[in-house]
Amino acid sequence: MILVTGATGTIGSHVVRLLTDRGVPFRAMSRRERPGGVRADFDDQASLARAVADIDTVFLVTVPPVPTADHDIALVTAARAAGVRKIVKLSAIGSGERFDGATVGAWHLAAEEAIEASGLVWTMLRPPSFASNFLWHRALIQAGEPIPNLVGDSRQAIVDPRDVAAVAVAAMTSDAHDRQRYDLTGPELLTFADQAAILEDVLEQPIKITDTKALDRLPAGMVTGIRWARAGGAAYVTDHVPHVLGRSASTFEQWARDHREAFAAMP
Repeated sequence: MILVTGATGTIGSHVVRLLTDRGVPFRAMSRRERPGGVRADFDDQASLARAVADIDTVFLVTVPPVPTADHDIALVTAARAAGVRKIVKLSAIGSGERFDGATVGAWHLAAEEAIEASGLVWTMLRPPSFASNFLWHRALIQAGEPIPNLVGDSRQAIVDPRDVAAVAVAAMTSDAHDRQRYDLTGPELLTFADQAAILEDVLEQPIKITDTKALDRLPAGMVTGIRWARAGGAAYVTDHVPHVLGRSASTFEQWARDHREAFAAMP
């Protein structure tokens, strides 16, 4: 039995679909009551204990409002007590790198270290920016307004969330990926402007972008990672997706074409 945290999120929703398609038993955890799921909160240890009861493997996704490892550690504590065997954690590319006197992804790194120290089997998934991040800007795109570019001219190997989910499922259903850290990149390095141009061609409408360094509204833990990426820290491609899945990683254009209708829908 697998516990899927973040079951309604960007990656978790795809994980749920893949597990369902394969007939793999799982329990979806969320903060609201959902059919076939379990209601739990990372700040409520008793609810976490109920969520991990009789679970073998956990897909761990935490998105705290202020970056902290506390939620991950709370789940790890409950998992150890319940006899969980494995945790597959969604982390982030560059976690642990030093940049401008700070640690990139410090809270992810602290969580990874807590998982390793727990004695549980683990796999760490470290993707860069998701192709789906452009969906955040649907309203601006529909209105013909410029969308903000926080990363300047830096390049990243933008990854399709479906590829990340597929690797997560592979790691949860096989021992072949135990104690591995995977940097799950797409197959090509693209600037933000490159992505906008590709999306412009797919949607057949102009997409304007505006460069901005306005990071003051973001938590400090996120700002370090964005600045690291802006300085070129994430400008590399790995073969980890092809290695795990036995096929090429999806391109940003493939993702955009598959989600063309989503950009016409109301945000």
